[in-house]
Amino acid sequence: MTDIACKDIRELAARMRTLDLVVSVDTMIAHLAGALALPTWTLLSERCDWRWMCERADSPWYPTIRLIRQQSGESWNHVLARVAACLRYG
Repeated sequence: MTDIACKDIRELAARMRTLDLVVSVDTMIAHLAGALALPTWTLLSERCDWRWMCERADSPWYPTIRLIRQQSGESWNHVLARVAACLRYG
């Protein structure tokens, strides 16, 4: 197995730029991808951080991010099924 760890944030950013799409949860990866204006889908829990606002599918700070939110009482399996459907059908 190859070590895929990055030495620093610059290396991580360079690797991310080679991707067609970044799919992430609300972490530094999502914020870095947004800051780099990379196509990004960010998965948010039902009680997400205030910076993602409420009920939006986009972000005013990161125009290339699509927000995929966990609905009330919904399991993560359902969220991932929606992500898979979006990957298949757009």
